[in-house]
Amino acid sequence: MKKLHLAMAAVAALSAGAAMAQSNATIYGRMNLSIERQKDGGVSNTVMQNNASRIGFKGTEDLGGGLKAGFVLEHGFNADTGAASGAMWGRQSELNLSGGFGMVRLGRYTSEAYFATADYVSMHNHDTGTSADALYAYIDRDSNKLAYRTPDLGGLTLEAAVSLRENVGNYAYDVAANYDMGALQLGAGYQKDGDANQFALRALYTMGDFTFGGYVQRDEDVYGPGSRTNLRLSGMYTMGASEFHLNVGRAGDYSDLDDSAATQYTLAYGYNLSKRTKAYAFYTKVSADSANPYVGDFSSFALGLRHNF
Repeated sequence: MKKLHLAMAAVAALSAGAAMAQSNATIYGRMNLSIERQKDGGVSNTVMQNNASRIGFKGTEDLGGGLKAGFVLEHGFNADTGAASGAMWGRQSELNLSGGFGMVRLGRYTSEAYFATADYVSMHNHDTGTSADALYAYIDRDSNKLAYRTPDLGGLTLEAAVSLRENVGNYAYDVAANYDMGALQLGAGYQKDGDANQFALRALYTMGDFTFGGYVQRDEDVYGPGSRTNLRLSGMYTMGASEFHLNVGRAGDYSDLDDSAATQYTLAYGYNLSKRTKAYAFYTKVSADSANPYVGDFSSFALGLRHNF
């Protein structure tokens, strides 16, 4: 009996070792804080600004035959106070299954249409904080999503998602495409939730130390009545550990709301202390017309530090 128990313990240990070899989990995150002199309308203030700090857990299990199960859990928090930023795991709570067929995703996760367009050209500060793109029309139906992503098709990947109608009454749709052509990278994104919808096209081109990008977006009934065109251009020049950034965005009037246009520009400098740590400075300004329904006049001068782990 003693020998049997020893044999069973050995089998259990070997099984645990095999399971450990076939699966993995990692912790990752970002701490991003800046000291800013902000002017919101006519009110000025000096603040410590949290810039989408987060902590996450992700992992995969090799199921054999090229099939893998994976998960992502991501929580946002205010690094300046330690308080939670929204719901626990509100940034992402995803379960997925991948293989040669592509990937199936379930749960809550950010729009791939956004990642393929606005986020892709936001080369400064990960499109976070007060210098984030204030004009992009984002349709927030990120929960209860089911998506399919294709494998790499010669540089082209596609993803289509549907958000189920539970507790809302209608389905929402999210479609994205990315095409990697080396120096030139193209993208497109489409979202629809009831009458609200948006479509955007993006391009990014790298030429030595220069990177140029931009997107054009057409949305309807997202932030205001009628339709609107939104254009953003961005550029980055790198010199050693230094980065120089310029971003300019212009959103026109909504067709059924006069004086609803807005402009935003950002000048920024970043210095990469390491592959994971960056010090930066920027000046950003948003100017909105009198009837703008989604953004107001705002400006900020900031000095910040970002660390990825």
